[in-house]
This record gives sequence, structure tokens and C-alpha cells, in this order.
Amino acid sequence: MPSDQAADRIALQDLMLNYAAGVDERDFERYKACFAEDVEVFNFGAQTFHGLDTWLDYVWEALENYSSTQHLLGPQLATIEGDRAKTRSDVQALHFTKDDTPKKFILWATYNTDMARIKGQWKIIRHDLSVRGTHTD
Repeated sequence: MPSDQAADRIALQDLMLNYAAGVDERDFERYKACFAEDVEVFNFGAQTFHGLDTWLDYVWEALENYSSTQHLLGPQLATIEGDRAKTRSDVQALHFTKDDTPKKFILWATYNTDMARIKGQWKIIRHDLSVRGTHTD
């Protein structure tokens, strides 16, 4: 593997790790930095999201239901062609509700994510969630 592709693979993995950390730490700027302005997001509910602001509004509103979350990512598969990449990342996401009696919600899924190098930085341009299963206390 050429060294520049190895660096790209690390950058793609770091992008998804920053995505997860941004959500779990409620770090809006860190999370926002993961996306292109014209991102498209699929299968996070019934709506398809077009554009970064629309997506961020949805995510932050959804996170209001949880006191804490933890997104664990499995090893990433990546196909890189120049300044474009397609990645597959398995995720197990643990969510604790803000209810008087907190409930645990667990999601098992796969992120299928297209990324592009924009101004020298990898960004998510298309993000699709494939749910494998869920469990709620």
C-alpha cells in the first residue's frame, strides 16, 4: 500500500472517531467539522437530510433525549480512489435516556459513508445507517 494511501486510511478512521467522540462528548464543533456543507444523510429515521445545518439540527435535538451515549466503532473498511472514499464502519451505540428511571437503548448498525477530500481535509459527504438490531430496557 503506498504511504499516502496509508495516511488517508488513518485520516478516514480518525474522521469517524471524531464523529463518535463529537456526539458522545456533545462537542458541536468537533462533530460539525466531520461533514461537508452539502452532506446527505439517510436512514436516521423517516426523513432524508440534505445539508449540514438540517442534519445538525436533527442530531442535537435527538441527543436531548439522552443523558449520555457511547458509540463504539469496529475496524473500518475503506476503498479510496483519489480524493473520494467509501467506508464501512460497524457501530454499537449505547444510549441512556433522561427519564426519571433511565432506560438503556442499544443500537447495532453499520455506517456506510462516502467521504471526499475538501480543501485538504476528509469530510463526510454521504452517510447511511443500516440498522442490524436494537434493544431497549
